[in-house]
Amino acid sequence: MKDIYSNPLSERYPSKQMLYLFSSQNKFTTWRKLWVALAEAEQELGLPISDIQISELKAYVDDINFEVAKQKEKEVRHDVMSHVYAYGVQCPNAKGIIHLGATSCYVGDNTDLIIMYDGLRLVKDKLINIIAFLSDFAMKYKDLPTLAYTHFQAAQPTTVGKRATLWINDLLLDIADIDHLLKDYRLLGSKGTTGTQASFLELFDGDHQKCRKLDELIAQKMGFSACVDVSGQTYSRKIDSKIINVLAGIAQSAHKFSNDIRLLQHLKEIEEPFESEQIGSSAMAYKRNPMRCERMAGLANYLLSNTLNPAITVSTQWLERTLDDSANRRLSLAEGFLTCDSILELYLNVSANLVVYPKMIEKHLVDELPFMASENILMHAVKKGGDRQVLHEAIRRHSQAAGKRVKEEGLNNDLLSRILNDPVFDLDQVDLEQIMDVNKFVGRAPEQTVEFINEVIKPILRTYEDVLGMVGDIKI
Repeated sequence: MKDIYSNPLSERYPSKQMLYLFSSQNKFTTWRKLWVALAEAEQELGLPISDIQISELKAYVDDINFEVAKQKEKEVRHDVMSHVYAYGVQCPNAKGIIHLGATSCYVGDNTDLIIMYDGLRLVKDKLINIIAFLSDFAMKYKDLPTLAYTHFQAAQPTTVGKRATLWINDLLLDIADIDHLLKDYRLLGSKGTTGTQASFLELFDGDHQKCRKLDELIAQKMGFSACVDVSGQTYSRKIDSKIINVLAGIAQSAHKFSNDIRLLQHLKEIEEPFESEQIGSSAMAYKRNPMRCERMAGLANYLLSNTLNPAITVSTQWLERTLDDSANRRLSLAEGFLTCDSILELYLNVSANLVVYPKMIEKHLVDELPFMASENILMHAVKKGGDRQVLHEAIRRHSQAAGKRVKEEGLNNDLLSRILNDPVFDLDQVDLEQIMDVNKFVGRAPEQTVEFINEVIKPILRTYEDVLGMVGDIKI
């Protein structure tokens, strides 16, 4: 048999944990757990369902007879009814009460919500671990001065550690978005064909309170606090859109980080990890291409574009239910989570193994700092009795000459020697060295880093210390 196409999102990039969440085994096991929860709730509310029937259902929750379901689906063209049939084959005593009163979205929608809930928790755990790695990095390099950039033009210096706090802060915003989703996360429950629970009202002989209690019991049995208040047959697809948008927010943060590292790698200041046998280019053997960060960026672009899928889906639903969402959701929801997970696996790996080159960082500072120090030099010379306007003109003239030397002749920046040799400044070498102390140019960057890590990040890491210890798994 010839090879057929395989999706890179299952073959190359995601973790085993996320792959399992969206696996057929997990999906259909969750369907069966929901059928057990429904039967138990209906029994508790007075329907004639026996303990023997429920025990039989529980015995086969994890033992999915996939081939039976697959063959039945070819006949009936309905995935839920195929699995109702397959479950009934294994549970002959209970087959008559499986899916009693429910519609397909009872298992379909509730399972999607459960899987995405578990996916969000896994994503959050990975964000916590990335923050832990970046926090260690920030504290290690909190005092290492480096050029900062605006418009990718050299600007007032910061520190390497302070720059890392910007990456961390973006991830904190993403965690806040996840927490907002999880705080009031609800299942669909069992709302019936058009969301009216008419079938259950019939089963419970017109008892409205039992219909309400049914949703409460299903939520509790599945580990949730509540079900949505109202719905059609499906839960509002706006929930899908909100969730994928949060994942896209993570993609934004990761993309920004990957861009920064790629720029810094070009400057030879900071690099992503590069293994001893890794090949950077098929043509240029010397190259150390930032393939991890480039892959992060590419996957982030894909996830950002995926936000359009649930947005279109929710916009085009008809009244209480239409099925044109189904095929799209099978792809877009799973791929949204698998893509986000793939990005975070890379982010874990890179953030834990960043390589810093302090000498290159210092070299770039030395090249640019004289221009940035010109105002400090001017103020120092004025304090010594110099004429501010005369000094300003002298610095302007010397700066232009030094800049021309650098840009047109490719020579070193000699602005400081020009100033030192100009008697109008009345400066000696000692004066100049004191003015040029780079630590005077980074402002509160070291203190801001320490304050942010100690006051904001460490309490969070202590709260979630049980999830720490993850390592990014780069398969290829």
